[in-house]
Amino acid sequence: MREKVLSVLLLAGPLFSQAPAPVDSSSFAQEAVINAPVAAVWKVWSTSEGYKRTGVALAEVDLRIGGLIRSRYSANGLLGDEETIENRILAYEPEHMIAFRIDRPPKSFPFKEAWKTTWFVVTLTDLGDGRTRIRAASMGFGTDEESVKMRKFFEDGNASTLSVLQNNFAR
Repeated sequence: MREKVLSVLLLAGPLFSQAPAPVDSSSFAQEAVINAPVAAVWKVWSTSEGYKRTGVALAEVDLRIGGLIRSRYSANGLLGDEETIENRILAYEPEHMIAFRIDRPPKSFPFKEAWKTTWFVVTLTDLGDGRTRIRAASMGFGTDEESVKMRKFFEDGNASTLSVLQNNFAR
């Protein structure tokens, strides 16, 4: 009996391998190499001053489970006002990983519902020679029109943030 099942699976194998793999639109990841040691890159995610290296003008990081990363791209305003971005820290492993989700987007954020199901994980890997690989994974995107547009927004935004970090550490 075992041989029959095995031969059926072997015959069916080519049929299954020809089917296109489903596209996972719910998540994506981007990577970059930063010319700085892990400890320096970790400060970007774990300190208020460091977070400004992502390209924001104002930042406040409360590094603890449930803590907030609050930021504003414009210096015209105050942290906590309606244009503040608030991300809630879900988990972290010092100098290796931080996971967070949007807790409150700025009032002007065009995606009013889609953000509610997303979360983000940043992973740092020591490459040696004072270099760090950063991987920014974004998850939880839906397939509705607003989610698809928001995913594109974050793909572009995350790529820009990684480029800003590379440039900030290249100096």
